[in-house]
Amino acid sequence: MPAPSTPPASSLDPAIAARLKRGADGLVPAIAQQYDTGEVLMLGWMDDEALHRTLTTGRCTYWSRSRQEYWVKGDTSGHIQVVKSVALDCDADTVLVKVDQTGAACHTGDRTCFDADVLPLGQ
Repeated sequence: MPAPSTPPASSLDPAIAARLKRGADGLVPAIAQQYDTGEVLMLGWMDDEALHRTLTTGRCTYWSRSRQEYWVKGDTSGHIQVVKSVALDCDADTVLVKVDQTGAACHTGDRTCFDADVLPLGQ
């Protein structure tokens, strides 16, 4: 089931839904950042319902593009993300979720998705 391209009725606050600039697939990128250190943990994807669930449950909910379903970070791994704040960028096309991450944020077991492949500068 693809992510909806329009907000589900009565889920996400209509004022927030009206501001979001979604891709053609109905998704916006969602950056998860450790709230106290500023460490960038991962990038996931949210549609209106995933954002609604994130805002109302206090746990990060994403839309899995590969599995075509919602997933709550940590439900199977135990590596949960407790939401501390949620913000839109200036264009309302990216969500920043500040979280308290328990364990690894990356599916590979690394603390962040950006630990393993740092590219050389000046090449």
